[in-house]
Amino acid sequence: MRTDMFIGGKWTGGGGTTFSTRNPATGEVIADLPEASKSDVDSAVAAAREAFGSPEWAGMLPAQRARVLFKAADLLEERAAEFARLETTDQGQPLSISAGFSVPNAVEHLRYYAGWATKITGVTTPLSVPDVDHRTRREPLGVCGLITPWNFPLMILVWKLAPALATGNTVVIKPAEQTPLTTLLLAEVLEQAGIPPGVVNVVTGGPEAGKALVSHPDVVKISFTGSTAVGREIGAEAGRALKKVSLELGGKAPSIIAADADVDAVIEGNLMSGLLNSGQVCAAATRFYVDRSRADEFAEKMAGAAGSMKLGPGLDESTQLGPVASLEQLEQIQRYVDIGKAEGAQLLTGGSRADGHLADGYFFRPTVFGGVGQDMRIAREEIFGPVLTVLPYDDPEELAPRANDTEYGLAAYVWSRDIGTANRLAHQVKAGTVWINMPPLLDAGAPWGGMKSSGSGREMGWDAIEAFTEVKSIWTSLA
Repeated sequence: MRTDMFIGGKWTGGGGTTFSTRNPATGEVIADLPEASKSDVDSAVAAAREAFGSPEWAGMLPAQRARVLFKAADLLEERAAEFARLETTDQGQPLSISAGFSVPNAVEHLRYYAGWATKITGVTTPLSVPDVDHRTRREPLGVCGLITPWNFPLMILVWKLAPALATGNTVVIKPAEQTPLTTLLLAEVLEQAGIPPGVVNVVTGGPEAGKALVSHPDVVKISFTGSTAVGREIGAEAGRALKKVSLELGGKAPSIIAADADVDAVIEGNLMSGLLNSGQVCAAATRFYVDRSRADEFAEKMAGAAGSMKLGPGLDESTQLGPVASLEQLEQIQRYVDIGKAEGAQLLTGGSRADGHLADGYFFRPTVFGGVGQDMRIAREEIFGPVLTVLPYDDPEELAPRANDTEYGLAAYVWSRDIGTANRLAHQVKAGTVWINMPPLLDAGAPWGGMKSSGSGREMGWDAIEAFTEVKSIWTSLA
């Protein structure tokens, strides 16, 4: 298990203080890691800047970059079980998620963008100027800062890293201090795959390390996934410095269950949408809009299904719901549950930290509220935990306006037997992604990102290639 930082192709403990990363299933310390100082960040950026112009990287042919990324994907796949167990130990997600979703998704993204490395083209443009040839080319940006969250540490890192490398950039990565371990292990894999020294650097630590990276004058692009509050600060700083920035932020996804939907059939999909990774998903369905005539039935069935899920350590293969990632997050969830009860919502199941043999870990019982009002805080603010809210509606015409009555716009779900109704609602809802009659799935080819306070820019697909390149116009006289 790697615990040092990776700077300029070397593993270093830095010169400052340390911090601990804990196993959320037990509360025990897994490892102590270096808290990156400003000088550590400076060293990482300097290494990335030097590597960006080096013959080993800048002169690497697109087919060679592709081979390096394909090799990294193969090595990650070979060590998939090791990565999955480490992700589960450090973050808490059940092995069914880390081994069945997170690691395979990371492998898929490395291969997908390895394929793009040889297909990044410009265009020739017919101009109304005589005797001139005009063409464009896409070029890498330079040193990119990648700041990643604690809910899916490995997977979301690769969403950023794979297109950044495929397009020829160099990077400095700052993983969330709660979950840094798989990021460091991935750096080892990239080194083994043949990434030249300085192309990929990892600094560990908390907010101060992130601030130093965002404000560094030699970092030309920041890609951040995390809270809306922090994203606003990063966006403001990047704007002042005229840096390029991509922000994938919070969410409060509505799930619209039309009156014609089969309530029994949609329970399972909505349960997965809302409680995947203990609700620590920015696209988690947390606001369920249900026809008033079926709302009580839906809420009771959802509460029964949620309450029957097996809570336990992620390394136990029978676990369905693991711990939340930190004590801080556990306490925040409890505060929101208390607010919901005080506001008059009906607590149907859960609502408290697990006790007994799970008492030392950060386990929160899956929680369902019925009779929730549109203006209640539990219906408006991102909780980022296993807390679901059922909101009755009377008139189908109010669905889209109520679903849109939020500052967020990352994701939404629509459930209806009428495909016309489903698609009309999908068009009306302001969200970056809408799933119709299905739980959340992701693919490297499908753009991902939010509207409104859920962020700016897109990851995945060709959109990520655009996010890590800039266009140059080249004019040539033919006279």
